[in-house]
Amino acid sequence: MRTAVGTSGLLALVAAVPIFGPAHAQDRNAYFGQTHQHTSWSLDAYILGNTVTGPEEAYQYSMGQTIKHPAGYDVKIRTPLDFQGVTDHSEYVGVVRLANDPNSPISKLPVAARLKVTKNNTAMEIFQWLAGSIAHNEPIKELLDPSVMNSVWKHNIEIADKYYKPGQFTTFCAYEWTSMPQNQNMHRNVFFKDCSKVPDAPFTAIQSDHPEDLWNWMDEQRKAGNEALAISHNANLSNGIMFPLEVDSKGNPLDAAWAQQRMTNEPLIEMKQVKGASETHPDLSPNDEFAGFEIMNYLIGLDNSFSKLHGSYAREAYQNGLAMQATRGYNPYKFGVVGAGDSHNTATAYAQDNFFGDHGLTDATPEARLAGVVASGMDILKTGTSGLGGVWAEENTRESIFAAMQRREVFATSGVRIKLRLFGGWDFDKGMLSQADWVKTAYAGGVPMGGDLPPAEGKVPSFAVWAAKDPADGNLDRIQIIKGWTKDGQIFEKIFDVAWSGDRRPDPATGKLPPVGNTVDITKATYTNDIGAVELKAVWTDPEFDPSQHAFYYARAIQIPTPRWSTYDAAKLGILPPGNAPATIQERAWSTPIWYTPAEGEIAKAKPGLTVADLLKNGAVALGTADLKELVVGKNLTVRNNVTGRTSNVLFGVDGKRIVTELDGDLAKGGDLLQVMHSVSGSSADYVIKDGHIVTTIEGTPFELTVYRSGDKYVAARSNEFGYANYELENVAK
Repeated sequence: MRTAVGTSGLLALVAAVPIFGPAHAQDRNAYFGQTHQHTSWSLDAYILGNTVTGPEEAYQYSMGQTIKHPAGYDVKIRTPLDFQGVTDHSEYVGVVRLANDPNSPISKLPVAARLKVTKNNTAMEIFQWLAGSIAHNEPIKELLDPSVMNSVWKHNIEIADKYYKPGQFTTFCAYEWTSMPQNQNMHRNVFFKDCSKVPDAPFTAIQSDHPEDLWNWMDEQRKAGNEALAISHNANLSNGIMFPLEVDSKGNPLDAAWAQQRMTNEPLIEMKQVKGASETHPDLSPNDEFAGFEIMNYLIGLDNSFSKLHGSYAREAYQNGLAMQATRGYNPYKFGVVGAGDSHNTATAYAQDNFFGDHGLTDATPEARLAGVVASGMDILKTGTSGLGGVWAEENTRESIFAAMQRREVFATSGVRIKLRLFGGWDFDKGMLSQADWVKTAYAGGVPMGGDLPPAEGKVPSFAVWAAKDPADGNLDRIQIIKGWTKDGQIFEKIFDVAWSGDRRPDPATGKLPPVGNTVDITKATYTNDIGAVELKAVWTDPEFDPSQHAFYYARAIQIPTPRWSTYDAAKLGILPPGNAPATIQERAWSTPIWYTPAEGEIAKAKPGLTVADLLKNGAVALGTADLKELVVGKNLTVRNNVTGRTSNVLFGVDGKRIVTELDGDLAKGGDLLQVMHSVSGSSADYVIKDGHIVTTIEGTPFELTVYRSGDKYVAARSNEFGYANYELENVAK
């Protein structure tokens, strides 16, 4: 069930010999890269104090050379990257930096006078002028002239080509499309496969801040031979609009065409970057003990703000995608994952003990980072190191790495170089991982991460998972497989520990694996690697597989605890770590999921759920506002979930508060009214009865509950359960 390898085997396990030339799938290597980097060419980076270094220095740093931090000291990456795309903001890209460079042609243009930093024209005033033009939809025509935009983009391409070393270091022509409607993050990084096949200029959020318009432009580029893909980032800061369920950004109903266009153009998202992780949230995944990793949820640019949870996290999007597939026939959320940076320093910090901030002069010193400053909504103490994108590719070239991104055979890390593999199949033998050529067997008999597992009648899927630690960082604690599935419009998840270090055993009562231990000395910011493993692997078979249910599976490899950057900073200053930030961190890696779609025959065998359409067809009547108030206000009702069989007692108070007074059974994510009530006994939230619906919220996101009278029964449907009526009110006075 689990296998661990001792430290003596480290070199043999993690050494990788790059292959350049003809190769097959089984010869794919793990390459690590950066897909989100800002330099002085980005307007906000310049304002933050990064005024000198540009794309050239970004590539130099990633290749292992020393460059200058915006604060003036030297910074150097410890292990060079394999690939990178510099993604400066496309909106007025480079104009401030180049207008202040007397050697730049842009500095000679008349408009440059408005962009040059002087005592009477500060960098902040320039920023406010440019940002205001975007916010008020009043673009500055001189700066959008092709002589400006096209020349900056052309220079970007020239620099990328200059540093492209096939087989050694791969560069991509890339940029960031920076859509931020009402401070809600909708940003995408756009990557081109071939720098010789790119448009004359990028598509910017000045032209449109709707992702659908970006996709339309990308479709046209593809027709012209300019192959591209987009990577969304910071879904956690999107206020719930990154992964919509009903309408697109223009208010049009979602449909199969929208889903396909999104899948074609946006096969990847960032799972983790300096402004937090977007896997899940403790309130969305209350049974996931590792859900609280590097959590940030605010609206960019706004202090004391809160980003809605629902619609903002990858795991829930994966689950809702299954429900959309099951009920509507399309799934827009089958995306792969990478980790990335979003550093605005030209250089990016990946290691906790080599952290030098992310945002220019704002967090350039340990003192500044530990001061508890909140800037534009961003709590500096909650920011972190860059993530890394991992790809399984035949060779270190643009063609091979781009192809890996397109087929989603990619994984994300929190910044460490954990290598992670996941394969799914129907006939994997538990002993296959002991074979030297097990990867060849896995490719031949299954699908890798990012793939779709075809139905196989009468069989149960197995998954081969493997992880090797970062040679320069902490050992591995465990590998988990996260499963998500859907039934009758409800979504569920479960975390399985499948491989772990040491001789621990799951608790027989709870099924939880005990913690790996903790060797961190927080006063000295040290740890030891005498716990954990350098490699973990397992072949795991789903013990709860239902062939009629849509499902996904992804792997998560977790390290032992090590000191967080804030603890290292505190040790440098001779003080204790701040109490409002974690002292330790368990770095990790995430695979892209493998999806299972049941055959029509398997779906037909399952007992169908009750839909609203069924209710209405059989003569049920929706209660109006007056009848609904009489039914629930001031009443303590027993609500039964007909999918899970669990019940809860819910008090709808006369004061407009609804309270869960009793919980029944184990909690499952999002699956019933228990979750609506925040899954905590005695918790409350506001509700209002309006237009025949009970309107309340889940983690700040509103939804509606409609109650139907069907004969002598009262049946309820949630607006976010895709047309199913799953709840029965059991103790209603007749």
